[in-house]
Amino acid sequence: MTAPFQKLFQLPRGPKRAIQVAFDVGAMALCFWLSMILRLDGIATTLQPQSWAVLLIVVPVTVVTFVALGLYRAVIRFMADRALRSVSIGVAISAATMFAASQYFDLFVPRSVPGIYFALLLIITGGTRLIMRTIYLTSKDQGREPILIYGAGDAGHQILQALDQSRNYRPAIFVDDNKKLHGADIGGVRVIRPALAERSVASLGIKTALLAISDANSEGRRRAARMLSDLGLEVKIIPDVSDLVSGRVRVSELRRVTVEELLGRDPVPPIPELMSKTIAGKSVLVTGAGGSIGGELCRQILDQGPARLVLFDVSEYALYRIHEELAERLSSRNDRCILVPVLGSVVQKDLIACTIKDHAIETLFHAAAYKHVPLVEANVTEGVRNNVFGTAAVAEAAGEFGVKTVTLISTDKAVRPTNVMGATKRLAELVIQTKAKEFPGTTYCAVRFGNVLGSSGSVIPKFETQIAAGGPITLTHPDVTRYFMTIPEAAQLVVQASAMAKQGEIYLLDMGEPIKILDLAKTMAQLHGRDAFWEGEGTAAANAIAIKVTGLRPGEKLYEELLVSGSEIPTEHPRVKCERAELSAENSINDWLNIMGALIAQSDAVALTQMLEGLPLGFTRDGSRASGN
Repeated sequence: MTAPFQKLFQLPRGPKRAIQVAFDVGAMALCFWLSMILRLDGIATTLQPQSWAVLLIVVPVTVVTFVALGLYRAVIRFMADRALRSVSIGVAISAATMFAASQYFDLFVPRSVPGIYFALLLIITGGTRLIMRTIYLTSKDQGREPILIYGAGDAGHQILQALDQSRNYRPAIFVDDNKKLHGADIGGVRVIRPALAERSVASLGIKTALLAISDANSEGRRRAARMLSDLGLEVKIIPDVSDLVSGRVRVSELRRVTVEELLGRDPVPPIPELMSKTIAGKSVLVTGAGGSIGGELCRQILDQGPARLVLFDVSEYALYRIHEELAERLSSRNDRCILVPVLGSVVQKDLIACTIKDHAIETLFHAAAYKHVPLVEANVTEGVRNNVFGTAAVAEAAGEFGVKTVTLISTDKAVRPTNVMGATKRLAELVIQTKAKEFPGTTYCAVRFGNVLGSSGSVIPKFETQIAAGGPITLTHPDVTRYFMTIPEAAQLVVQASAMAKQGEIYLLDMGEPIKILDLAKTMAQLHGRDAFWEGEGTAAANAIAIKVTGLRPGEKLYEELLVSGSEIPTEHPRVKCERAELSAENSINDWLNIMGALIAQSDAVALTQMLEGLPLGFTRDGSRASGN
């Protein structure tokens, strides 16, 4: 931008308006003079005072008209079709005033002059403003990053208009699946088909893509995000595209597309009767309420209108955080549900019993557990105490004080476990089935599923941190695969599974297809606009990030499984299956717990581990075997 224009654009609004008015007055005089020359084929005849007298009426009327139309309130660089229409209307009124005044006062103005004057004034006043706008936007483009917009519909058009004023991004190309839009021009930006995107990205130097796809079309959004990330682009999105169209959010609120959105799937709508059956109007207790799953369970439960929700957690900060969040939700919608935070450990049976009794708990979700495989492997005694004896304490107290439904949150690592954590969770499942026979008045069940996207135990937060630090991304083995599910979907299915429980069942959530962790790491790198390469092999790309293999951790599997028996029974919900296993020796569980309790009292982690390996839990240290072997 040249210095004069830069100074002009930086002037306060008042001087800018004065300059526009002065320019328009001068333009009116110039256009009238040129009109007379064109009509009379000479200069001398245009200098007659009775001809110029018409401007004494035309100029003030035109300026007042422009003011009334809001032309001087329109910022030149924001001018659009509406401002140009105002110019056209104002110029037409100016020409009509000239014709009427010249005829009424019998001034020396030929009848064709107002028509010529209209055309000239429209070109000068409208054209000059468009030229100034083009100069401003063109000069501003020099420091703006070219961006690809995927989706040329209403949301894409809204984003285009917003980006016109952005200091960071310049819309360079539209990509859309709609064949009818291919080759079209929207606001000066060409629309191309997806197959041409790679060539355009390279030629235009595009590094960032922005998704402008309706929130309702989640599958289309995922497909587009995968395609764009495969091109090496950093993919961004508005928090909610529908909010952008409605004006509730601004384009400045861009964020990266998350891997959860990329790997997620369209959820099956919940069955309302199942969601509310064990919650609506009841007193509900959630242990581990401050964790990833426990917290989301609390959110889902709150939406079903419980009379009371008791939050139980051993972490003071986690309990404080979830209590504050839920209390804010309640206040915003004037809900009468009573929130009760309880700080304590699930191994404190007396505390659990008092909590259940004092708050007349009817439904209990047991999500509290130590779940990080390496930590439990290094702290066997505490892992068994919390995961096994904590489950036993909760289950016994629930049965003794008449809780109607108890649901254990289990894990796919409980199936033929290869680590202490998985073994403790498998034993916790057996404890639940044992208590189901000891307390037939209480309905017990367990819900087993794999990793949830974004949980504290997921690899995703770890990869995010490593990518932000520039790498390397650490991977235990190139062939490791895991099941993944979004936290909201998992919590929703847990609630529905608990409503279907009869007695002692283990429910399995449909996790979809397993995902290779190596592919996950590469996808996450791509979402950040980075190319991934094996450490030590070198790379040609400046923005590449290394992937480093560290080796399988103690007790880690290459593959995860959900079934112990190898068979599953369908339920009312298409994504919830049931594995009904008969417990042949429930009395043995109590004997096992007595022996384990003594070993825990002696802090004998070695003997405790040996006992777990000797119990009929399917526990083996061979973590490299394939699923089902």
